[in-house]
Amino acid sequence: MNFRLVFSIPCLLLVPGLCPAQQEDTQALDQTAKAFIRQGDYNNAVLVLNNALKKDPKDLECLKDLAFTYYLDRNFEKALTVAKPIVERPDADVQSFQILGMVYKATESGKECEKMYREGLKRFPRSGVLNNEYGEVLGTSNGVEAIKYWERGIQADPNYSSNYYNASKYYYTKNNKIWCVLYSEIFVNLESYSQRTLEMKDVLMEEYKKIFADADLFKNQGTRNAFESAFIAELGLHASTVISGVDAESLTMLRSEFILSWFGNPTIAFPYRLFDYHRQLLKEGLFNAYNQWLFGAAQDQSKFQAWCNSHTDEYSRFTKFQGGRIFKLPEGQYYQTQAK
Repeated sequence: MNFRLVFSIPCLLLVPGLCPAQQEDTQALDQTAKAFIRQGDYNNAVLVLNNALKKDPKDLECLKDLAFTYYLDRNFEKALTVAKPIVERPDADVQSFQILGMVYKATESGKECEKMYREGLKRFPRSGVLNNEYGEVLGTSNGVEAIKYWERGIQADPNYSSNYYNASKYYYTKNNKIWCVLYSEIFVNLESYSQRTLEMKDVLMEEYKKIFADADLFKNQGTRNAFESAFIAELGLHASTVISGVDAESLTMLRSEFILSWFGNPTIAFPYRLFDYHRQLLKEGLFNAYNQWLFGAAQDQSKFQAWCNSHTDEYSRFTKFQGGRIFKLPEGQYYQTQAK
């Protein structure tokens, strides 16, 4: 869950008149409680939050933090008591539904959880977070329905990474190579340094191998939309670059030629941020290093390390470039029309 904690620890004394704590408002007490939560000191967090709620019993942030603290402390009964009324309030936000969803999942309250997410999505239909989490709930038993919500999350909130992660894993199981490679690569650019990133890099490498091992993939275009057809057709034009096998080096060549032909073909009118980024890296002379970062370790860790050691300046320039920018996708570049 994306739960942002802001930390501030003002002085708290129990002796009246000796500390500004007497004048602390509810917000300041909430910040103190967040600090205790960060430390794992849930009892003190509950104590401070209850004192804050004496000042303002309806404070939304304090109530959310109290429910979250009970959840972290595995006191699910109290967490539910606090969290459930919050989502019924007119000022309940996305985080309110997230917290209650966490409690329902922890107590395996499946029906209540699904109902709650449906209500949340009625109020926040464009929430990438809620679409993703509802898809995860459905995914345990109904992947066909789950992918619809992950796709809705991608369309409505294109910079929330978890929908790409779950959609890519779904398409991997369904042998949908096109959207698996596209969503996997978008994911690793949105979430570049996590355990899930390593997982998706492995998936991406395997899917590219499958694409070029499947001769029929470049023929069967009857059920594809225009974007999918254009993508696979342009990719097929450069299949000769991987004739000796798919690895980081051959994929760099393939994808370089693909980008040049994609932007050089006037009949293609599909703006796509991922391809814009590839073109930018080519212009900066960083596309080779990017592809090594993307595929090298997934292919062979020792070989990737050897490449880095022999291309120190190039790889350093890439990591500096990558660390100094945020990969951000605009709305309106959504071309998946057959999520199934």
